[in-house]
Amino acid sequence: MTVEDSVYGYLPEERPEAGRLILYAIQQVIVMFPATITVALITGFQVSTTIFASGLATLCFILITGKKIPLYYGSSFAYLSAVASMAVAEGTPEQLALWESTGILPTALISKAQFGIIMSGFVSIAAGLLVRKFGKETVEKILPPSITGPISMIIGLTLAGNALGDAIGTGDGSPLSNAWLVVSMVTLLSTIFYSKYLKGFLGQIPLLLGAATGSIAAALFYFIGGADLNLFRTIADESLGSLASFGPFAIPAFSLPTFSLTALVAIMPIAIATIPESTAHMYQLDIYVNDVAKKKGKKLGYSLIDMLDRNLIGDGLCDMISGFVGGPAGTNYGENISTMAITKVFSVHVLAAASVIAMIVSCFTPLIKVIYGIPLAVIGGLEVYLFGAIAAQGVAIMIDKSVDMFSAKNIAVIAAIMVIGLGGQYQFGGNIPFFGMSVPCVAGASIFGILLNALLSIGEKKESPEEAA
Repeated sequence: MTVEDSVYGYLPEERPEAGRLILYAIQQVIVMFPATITVALITGFQVSTTIFASGLATLCFILITGKKIPLYYGSSFAYLSAVASMAVAEGTPEQLALWESTGILPTALISKAQFGIIMSGFVSIAAGLLVRKFGKETVEKILPPSITGPISMIIGLTLAGNALGDAIGTGDGSPLSNAWLVVSMVTLLSTIFYSKYLKGFLGQIPLLLGAATGSIAAALFYFIGGADLNLFRTIADESLGSLASFGPFAIPAFSLPTFSLTALVAIMPIAIATIPESTAHMYQLDIYVNDVAKKKGKKLGYSLIDMLDRNLIGDGLCDMISGFVGGPAGTNYGENISTMAITKVFSVHVLAAASVIAMIVSCFTPLIKVIYGIPLAVIGGLEVYLFGAIAAQGVAIMIDKSVDMFSAKNIAVIAAIMVIGLGGQYQFGGNIPFFGMSVPCVAGASIFGILLNALLSIGEKKESPEEAA
């Protein structure tokens, strides 16, 4: 490939020269880092295992899709409330106390979550097989935006309490509590500022920059007040749960899944919320890659959007891979797609290199300790922004798909999902009592919404193009 050719970017099958490839790969790792790490910190999953799982799953995704789809697999925020609900329902008081004190979910609970994560992979695989058999319109019939939109909204809104709790802390008016609040506000406002005003590469990492800004604010408080205003956390080596250590390097703490009906009910249905997101990413990628191919005067040789079935199947298999080694459920990342769109670098080889770099970084203990040391006030500031953004994405889905808000069926489905999801969170603490069972509110709202939509669709006449117009 000539230098002149590379000016227009790189198509999926093209490989940049070694020096550029490594730099592009490091950039992709940096872009995926904030969200992936934040998921681990919030859920209590091992950070090193989470990073390793994202790299391993991405590498497997590239192979599963025949090295044709340039997407990075990372941890998904959609599963946060489901994992938390499962942990509260299944955990003993001792396990929950350990989780609160160390920020790390006990291995026994991670193992149960792993089972739900692995099973959630079947949902995406089933969606992929349906698309392969009946076409991509099938997914929209089962999961119309009147369902996926409100599900995304309750996923974000049911976590609002967690966000404020982490952002405010004790709120007792003590100097430490006041410092906590200032740091969380600095983190929140700086992240919003960076996401709105920064352009180019820096505009793709507002979470990382916001976390850095909040940590600097926390460091200033520590410099001024010493131990009395120390917001940073420490973690003992034994709490890292590494399988083996070799100087500054350690093998991440892998664990095996354990059967849990609660985890199955709580986590598996959440996969339906990631299917529309993953589908939208493929449409975006198809437009961007074809634009680069056109400018280079080349033909891609295949249609990315026609590989939607393989993308969904790959997503499901990656959930299984991540869940099997002890990582959280995930999806392909819009942050990485945006980076590729800006740089015009869609090379699958770059993402393969990024996945290998991520796995190497996950074994570097000093870096993992630094990540764990990030003040909870900083995480709280990020959560306020992130969880609100998830809810806003639900609104965006319904606007983008022109959901008819005057339809009695749509109003009924949306209303039921919203009230069951939010009411279950704030009245029953996230788990709704149902005939002797404890059903996580997001899962219950999702299942009820799907069944209600299917029931109300019976006998419904298909609208003609003229009527739609």
